[in-house]
Amino acid sequence: SCFAILATLAAPTPDSTLAQRIDAAIEAQADFAKHDAGPADDAEFCRRVYLDLTGRLPTPTQTRTFLASKAPSKRNDLIDALLASPEHARHLMLHFDVALMERLPDTHVPKAEWQAFLFESFRANRPWDAIAQEILRGQDDDPKARHRVKFFLERTAEPNLVTRDISRLFLGTNLQCAQCHDHPLVDDYKQADYYGLFAFVNRTSLLVDKGKKRATLSEKADGEASFQSVFDPKKVTRSTAPRVPGGKPLDDPKADPKNLYITAPAAGIAAVPRYSRRAQLATQVARADYEPFRRNLANRLWAVLFGQGLIEPLDMDHSGNPASLPEVHDAISNELARNKLDIRATLRQIARTRAYQRSSIPRSATEAGKAPFFAVAPLKPLSPEQMAWSLAEASGLIEVQRLALKDKATETEIYTRIAPQLTGVIRVYANPPGTAASFEARADQALFLSNGPTVRAWLAPRAGNLVDRLSKLKGDALADELYLATLARMPEADERRELAEALKRKPDALAEIAWGLLASTEFRFNH
Repeated sequence: SCFAILATLAAPTPDSTLAQRIDAAIEAQADFAKHDAGPADDAEFCRRVYLDLTGRLPTPTQTRTFLASKAPSKRNDLIDALLASPEHARHLMLHFDVALMERLPDTHVPKAEWQAFLFESFRANRPWDAIAQEILRGQDDDPKARHRVKFFLERTAEPNLVTRDISRLFLGTNLQCAQCHDHPLVDDYKQADYYGLFAFVNRTSLLVDKGKKRATLSEKADGEASFQSVFDPKKVTRSTAPRVPGGKPLDDPKADPKNLYITAPAAGIAAVPRYSRRAQLATQVARADYEPFRRNLANRLWAVLFGQGLIEPLDMDHSGNPASLPEVHDAISNELARNKLDIRATLRQIARTRAYQRSSIPRSATEAGKAPFFAVAPLKPLSPEQMAWSLAEASGLIEVQRLALKDKATETEIYTRIAPQLTGVIRVYANPPGTAASFEARADQALFLSNGPTVRAWLAPRAGNLVDRLSKLKGDALADELYLATLARMPEADERRELAEALKRKPDALAEIAWGLLASTEFRFNH
């Protein structure tokens, strides 16, 4: 049957790659060929892959170089080059910072320390389980490695909040509604699963160490996870040992009651038990052979490149909410098990698919809503960080710094100088702290672009910025530079004509015209 055929598509054959298995599963959908939009042109692909792998637009020179290349392998070559770049590590740093911390205030651990950990981890291509274990272990014995406790401290180590966010962000299952009873709408989410996770962290609390003048984690050596269902008329109290959903309960080792602590509890001093339940959490949750952990990563990596997960919302993975294409989700999850949770290798394969490189333009407007999954590339709004860095790149703010730094213009140096200037842009486009990222076009965003001084100041002529470069050009050369810088494509014939007519009427309108393109819908979305 067709279902049996689809079930085999996620299984590897000796010569198949993950990219080939993904494409085979997607293109096996009914009527796919009828709706297939075909490959994106080079300009669309170039803009898309720079945004998705580096978080910013390509420069005009980068776009020109790619468009001019005749190499058959140029798309794969560009993907590989971007994945190996420090800009890619920086983009993942920003993406996972938002995904894991959800823009919570930096009350206890400076963002710079946390982001440095993420950047170095992604630059070294550390496997995801190693990164996640360092985050979830909550080990605070090194004052130079405070990033290890940020996930807990910024949530005030409140055990219910920590339990909820571990299940959501690392396992893709929002167990919050199972705190008081089995989830009323999701059969898979049980109260016992919630308290199994809760039992890893309910002994942990936040302590302000007055001597060191900083917050830290304190953990008791006792304390059980007991619970009642509010729907149980008999109010039976149950308890559970620590366990991950679907896993077996852990047996605490027998301990000498007189020797439970390395550092015993005392006023103002963080307790450190000889056996830490919280330390067990990291290795129980973050491992390649734990299916929910890698399914969550598979879904989130797909969303990095496609702007949406195969499962939506990202934290509602359960049998009643299957993936849009389960065989694709399974193929990526299984590949992550084989490649030991290698994020870079997995993104490389997804980016190489025909699905990722497909055009965003449907064959006809009437067919757009009828197309099978990924027969047409989805439009995706730029994230706040992508928007900010693309505005900085397009306006020439970054190029000004490149010229000023000359041979010292490293990625790190440019980031250090530019990032503080982008906080206002990001704040305007970001979701409220503590909420998952989502797209919402708001009036304040439109007013920021139309009336705010930030972008207009970036467009004011300065040596090397966009308007300065445009002022030295004429005719087609001017039009090419303008459109390559702002929209990463060459202008159409009517756009060249309209630009020439506008400048004829008002020769000093370069900044205003550039601003119009930066404020356009085409700039706001990745295609």
